[in-house]
Amino acid sequence: MAYQLQEINRRVRSDVEEFLAECDASYAQRISLAADRILSNLEHSPIVLLSGPSGSGKTTTAMKIAEELRRRGVNSHAVAMDNYFVTLDAKTAPRTPEGAIDYESPQFLDMELLSEHFTALSRGEEILIPRYEFARQMRNDSLGTPLRLEKNEIAIFEGIHALNDAVADRHPEATKLYISARSNVNEGAVLRFKATWMRLVRRAVRDYSFRGAEVARTLDMWANVRRGEKLYISPYKGKADIVFDSSLPYEVPVMKHYAVPFLRSVPEDNERHDEMLDLVSAFEHFEAVDPALVAKDSLLREFIGGGSYKYH
Repeated sequence: MAYQLQEINRRVRSDVEEFLAECDASYAQRISLAADRILSNLEHSPIVLLSGPSGSGKTTTAMKIAEELRRRGVNSHAVAMDNYFVTLDAKTAPRTPEGAIDYESPQFLDMELLSEHFTALSRGEEILIPRYEFARQMRNDSLGTPLRLEKNEIAIFEGIHALNDAVADRHPEATKLYISARSNVNEGAVLRFKATWMRLVRRAVRDYSFRGAEVARTLDMWANVRRGEKLYISPYKGKADIVFDSSLPYEVPVMKHYAVPFLRSVPEDNERHDEMLDLVSAFEHFEAVDPALVAKDSLLREFIGGGSYKYH
């Protein structure tokens, strides 16, 4: 699927608030369809597996699905699979071809514990969801959160490796979802903005604003992130019962406010500097939208902040 630049700019000029509301309503319809699929499978499994690459909006989507299910009278819990990372051991950690620690590898996930927890939850037993402390790169089970599913309750586990064979194949009865920003923006037949750029910009803005990471560092990591997607995430999207497109037609006009100054600050010696200049040029085709107009519960708030959901 591709959006048309002319239509985006026309809607921004004519009635920007209505445009944003329509885009959010369209995403809400996708959430509703996911809820339909989950409820139709509830008699087989209370477990939902939500996968997708970095910058796809998994966390917000999981919370929105849980919210929609609760609206329908089904209590639901969104669980970040990042908490199931194992404590880092530099001696045994998986490595990239360049020799750096491969943080995208599924070997960082405690697959055995996840499988045990899925089984326990399906039986109505209580589990202790661990807590991973990223600053210390270690899991602290003493800070864990107990969870037990009552009858007709659902747990949504979201993470980049949720559809990996070591997870999904052990629990084929679970509902499986895959999410990614998948829509380019074209001007006629000419590509103006790549879908992968959307995810890169989302991550760069979030990392700079909330994780203290300079854009150059995000760019340096992006090559391995993309390598990890191709090796560990994309090959399993065929397992999904539903595939989400998380791109929003208004997000490039909104992100223009944040991203252009960041991208222009990338040092000239960065190996991706020329690509960043191309990206700055791509933003120039879009009318800008004031971020203050973005709804508090928009998926985009996961990356720009100021939203109504709490992120950990």
